Amino acid sequence: MPSSRTNLVIALAVGALVSALLLVLEPLTDFAFLWLEWPGISAAYFFWGAVGGSTVLGIAICWFVNALTYGLGAFVVLSVFKVVRDA
Repeated sequence: MPSSRTNLVIALAVGALVSALLLVLEPLTDFAFLWLEWPGISAAYFFWGAVGGSTVLGIAICWFVNALTYGLGAFVVLSVFKVVRDA
C-alpha cells in the first residue's frame, strides 16, 4: 500500500497535469473551461493588482495555484481510497 508521501506526490503530479491541460485547452475551446481555473486566476489577479508583475508571472501563479487546488482534491480522493481499501 502506498504511503501518504507517495499519495501526496501522485496527487501533486495529477494536479500539475490537470492545471497544465486547462491552460492548454483555454484558447482552443474559446475559454469554455475558464470557470475551472477560478482559484488560480483569482490568485494571479490579486498578485498582479498588488505588485503589478508581468503577465508570464501571473500565468505561472495561476498554474501553480490550480495545481495545488486540484492536487489537494486528488490527495483527498487517494486518501479515501486508501481508507476504504484498508477497511
